[in-house]
Amino acid sequence: MQIVTYNINGIKARIETLLTWLKEASPDVVAVQEIKSVDEGFPRERVEELGYRVETHGQKGFNGVAILSKLPLEDVTRGLPGDDTDEQARWIEATVIGDKQAVRLCGLYLPNGNPAPGPKYDYKLAWMARMEAHAKSLLAQEMPLVMAGDYNIIPQDEDATRPEVWHKDALALPTSREAFRRIVNLGFTEAFRSLTRGGGHYSFWDYQAGAWQKNDGIRIDHFLLSPEAADLLVECRIEKDARAKDKPSDHVPVWLTLDA
Repeated sequence: MQIVTYNINGIKARIETLLTWLKEASPDVVAVQEIKSVDEGFPRERVEELGYRVETHGQKGFNGVAILSKLPLEDVTRGLPGDDTDEQARWIEATVIGDKQAVRLCGLYLPNGNPAPGPKYDYKLAWMARMEAHAKSLLAQEMPLVMAGDYNIIPQDEDATRPEVWHKDALALPTSREAFRRIVNLGFTEAFRSLTRGGGHYSFWDYQAGAWQKNDGIRIDHFLLSPEAADLLVECRIEKDARAKDKPSDHVPVWLTLDA
């Protein structure tokens, strides 16, 4: 089972980019972030023509997540539990039925949190606390669980070309990293880092200041695997070359392969 997390940075702006990539790469399942579209505005028919079921949790102009799947999906739910007043579309879940195993997939777009300190940073930390509580309940089900998405967290300094410029940013503040570690320490495996060590591995390059040309990147797109999912882990890799193609997102796809 191949699962990809991909922040597309606007489905309307990058539908051709997405369709071309889907045709060429043909992953089984894609957790998409930042669709920036209401559900009815998502060009689902064009994606469905490629053999994907489309499930969205959208919002006008901002945020928005989706799951695209060639495999059967069951029990699709939308929204992160814990705050009925939260209107930001950042979480979608579904059970993916693989050839060997069913996997619970959570697609997430964690808040950026800047400027910090401030209300946006408070929201980020509160959202992560809700995610931690929900992750505990999902782990209790003892099935393969994958939490995939744009975490807006630089876990360690080695996950940035120039870590010093991020030390006061919400993506790398000690309280942000601590909140991320609390979630990981519930029993999750961070898939990429369990297989690949050292610096130089990034999933995001800003459009500004020639970041891509200078390889001035950060790694913020992650897969967290429950113990049951970690037992199925085959590969996790970053598709860096996607950033060099026509009209790219500022993020690239990150791939997870499970023996499921």
